[in-house]
Amino acid sequence: MSRWRPPPEKSTALITREGHERLKAELDQLWRVQRPEVVKALAAAAAEGDRSENAEYTYRKKQLAEIDRRVRYLSKRVPALRVVDQAPADPEAVFFGAWVELERLDTGEVARYRIVGPDETDAGAGWISIDSPLARALLKKRIDDEVEAQLPGGPARFAIVAVDYEV
Repeated sequence: MSRWRPPPEKSTALITREGHERLKAELDQLWRVQRPEVVKALAAAAAEGDRSENAEYTYRKKQLAEIDRRVRYLSKRVPALRVVDQAPADPEAVFFGAWVELERLDTGEVARYRIVGPDETDAGAGWISIDSPLARALLKKRIDDEVEAQLPGGPARFAIVAVDYEV
């Protein structure tokens, strides 16, 4: 059996100003602070002798590989992103950066989501990726429109209650 996997779908290269600043700060933190600390600890662990039985050395090697992997990803991704920091010409329609209040038609539950880039999603804060099925269904819709989205739990119908572009 091979280890080949199909490449993932390309994610949308949009991001909010706040998300872009967070990614740049993370890259700077990893490169200038965490990586030098791990390299020093790795050198100290390597100086202890037999590396095959040195748990500290093994741990630091893995930690350095994780940091390098994330730095490599961020150093390629950050310049490729397009920052969207202004409201669209039609503030009543759903576009990138919108806060959308939805009512689930079958249960009456009301939820509020913000459509953001795939690099800044946060389910706890209600930030959903523009690449998600729900966000795709909402794009270009207006208040009082009904949308259907294929969610992991099955299809769901929503009514758009409010659209806002507050910062």
